[in-house]
Formats: sequence, C-alpha cells, structure tokens
Amino acid sequence: MERPSPPSSDDSSDGGDAAIEISTIHSLSAISQAEWDACACPEAADGGRPDDPFTTWRFLKALEDSGSTGSATGWEPHYLLARQDGELIGVAPLYAKSHSQGEYIFDFNWAHAYENAGGRYYPKLQIAVPFTPATGRRFLARPGHEAAAIAALTQGAVQIAADNGLSSLHVTFCTEAEAIAGEQMGLMRRASQQFHWLNQGYADFDGFLAGLSSRKRKNIRKERQQAQAFGGEIRALSGDDIRPEHWDDFWAFYQDTGARKWGTPYLTRAFFEIAHDTLRDDMLLVLAGHGGDNIAGALNFIGREALYGRYWGALEHHPCLHFELCYYQAIDFAIAEGLARVEAGAQGEHKLARGYMPSLTHSLHWIADQGFARAVRQYLDAEARAIDEEVEVLTAYGPFRRDRQEEQE
Repeated sequence: MERPSPPSSDDSSDGGDAAIEISTIHSLSAISQAEWDACACPEAADGGRPDDPFTTWRFLKALEDSGSTGSATGWEPHYLLARQDGELIGVAPLYAKSHSQGEYIFDFNWAHAYENAGGRYYPKLQIAVPFTPATGRRFLARPGHEAAAIAALTQGAVQIAADNGLSSLHVTFCTEAEAIAGEQMGLMRRASQQFHWLNQGYADFDGFLAGLSSRKRKNIRKERQQAQAFGGEIRALSGDDIRPEHWDDFWAFYQDTGARKWGTPYLTRAFFEIAHDTLRDDMLLVLAGHGGDNIAGALNFIGREALYGRYWGALEHHPCLHFELCYYQAIDFAIAEGLARVEAGAQGEHKLARGYMPSLTHSLHWIADQGFARAVRQYLDAEARAIDEEVEVLTAYGPFRRDRQEEQE
C-alpha cells in the first residue's frame, strides 16, 4: 500500500498571527500523552473523565501497541498534528485504509462503483476511531484555538489526499458541529442513524419504565426476569473490580461474536491486556456467570456524559440475557452515575422497543474525482431524505407513552 507523505514545509494555513504547520506522525510514541490529551480531552486535565474515551492517547495507543491497528491491519496510522509557533493546537486520528472494514458508516458501494469505472479507490484516508461507531470530536483542538485548528486539520487532510493521488478522505462519527463546519469548507456531509437511550432525569429504572406504554413496560419487566433467572449472577464491574483473569473469559465471548458477525475479530488479545492497565477506570464490564464460571459478558466504555456499549458475547444461550447485559444493565449504570445517555453502538432496530430511540450520526467525505463526487453527492441527498423519513417513522413507533414520546422527539 502506498504511504501518504506528510505535507511539505510550506503547506500551512493562516491561523491569525502566525501560520499553522501541518505534519503527520506514524506512532503516538512520537508525541507525549500530555500534549495529545491537551487537545483530545482538556476537560480531563483535573483528573476527571474525558468526554470521549476513544480519542484519548491511551486508547489509540492501546490499539497501536496491541497490533489492532497498523499497516498489516489496513489501518495505518498517520496521526495529524497542527502547530502554531511551535505549540500543538490540534490533532486528528488519521489512518490510511486499504479496505472499508471496521468503519460502520460504510462506503463499500462507492468503492465498487469507482473501481468498476476503472478507478482505484484504495488506499483512502480516514479520520476516525477504528472499530468504534461512537460520536465524538474528530478534529481535536486545544481550547482557544478551535476555529483555526479545525480549518487547518481539515485542509491538511484534504491536501495530503490530493498530493498523494488518493481517491478520498472520510471523517466518520464526527459531531454535528464538525459536520456543519466541514460542509461549509466544501466536504460532503452524510447522515446516518443509531439508537441511543436518553436519561430524562430518572431516579431509578422504575422511573424510566413509568414513561413507557403499559405493554412495553410489562415486556421489559418480563425480559429482565427471564434473563436474571438464567441460573447464576450478574455483576457490573469497573476500575479495580475488573481483574486480569476476567479478560480471559471476555476474550472467548468476543471471539465468538466476532467470528459470527465479521469473520475475524478486530481487536487482538493484547489490546485487552493493555486496556486493563491503562483504561479500566473508563470501562464497565458486565459479566454473567454460574458455578464460578462466566458464560457471557458485555463491555462498555464510560465517558463524562455517556456510556458507550461496545462488545458482547456468550458461550451459552439464555433467553433475554443479551438484552439484560447490553441494554438494561447499561441503563441502570447510566441512571446511577447521572449520565445523559447510552449509545448502544451501530444498527439494531430491536433496541427501539427497549427505550433506545433513533438518533442521527454524522460524517464528512471528500472525493478527488469531481465526476464521481457529483454522483456521490446525489446519492447522499437521496439518502439523507430516506434517513429523515426512517427516523420519523421509528420515533413514532417508540415505546414511550404518547406524552413522553413528544418529549423524546
């Protein structure tokens, strides 16, 4: 795969008093954790939780050090840096991709169409958190430098793609504000949808249930009873309550799900070992077991305002255990911790009946070939209308009482 070169020394953007220099690095070992996190999670400088655990130095470094990302995986790091007068004012997790796997806002049909027309779609550039369909900032700016850093990082990424003759640049699961800003800079904006649970200030799980229609409320209570009657206990663990041996069990669960869904699990076993050392305070591991053996588990990551459901697996089938571990335990935790929402990952209309409502997600796209770009833009316009209609229909079928449904919309 061709390696994109960093911009030349004269590739800079006007950031006010001084030009902004754009460069790339191929490993986070080339930058300190303090420098990266000053842009990625300045709100955590006082020791609190980051808004987004996935763009922190320690999460991205765990992917890198574990071999979950790297040239052999098709996720080759080219982390993007913006400096002004020598000060780092912005960073972005940029990767060269040789495929479209692990993205969750997919462009397989674009790639097929472009290559059928004689073009070369791969490699492409991707600003994203690998394997992680969770919304967060992708252009990570140091406070006070937001406008200049976002503009410079966007222009720099496009310039790298253009200078290296790459087909495209994609920015996935960015914030709505970033999507609007990117669109104003000429990138194409795309909307998708997921299912998120929103905390309306509930005191407990029963408070959440009180807002549902009678039929949905009874169904959820029945599912929780069925799940908790599997013959063992369910434990929600975080921080030091998570032990190294728990990852042996969870690795088996993760491999089983990965093999069934996408063939080969994206994360390596080493990722969980590294994450145990550096990320366990930001993790919620829900385990179900009996007789001293864990038979199922769900892994979540904890942000300052949200709980992010990521992985689930089981070695035994029990009715409704998946719903309990992935959705209801997550709601319990979010209520107890005062989190604003639970993002339950990609896809899954079955989440709707369990209180997870449709929510828009956003991405940005730049296509080098202008003719192909026009075709993609037409596709995105039609897709956006379809997404809006789908969200409207799904919201109408939500489980909340009509008066509470209106609050959710």
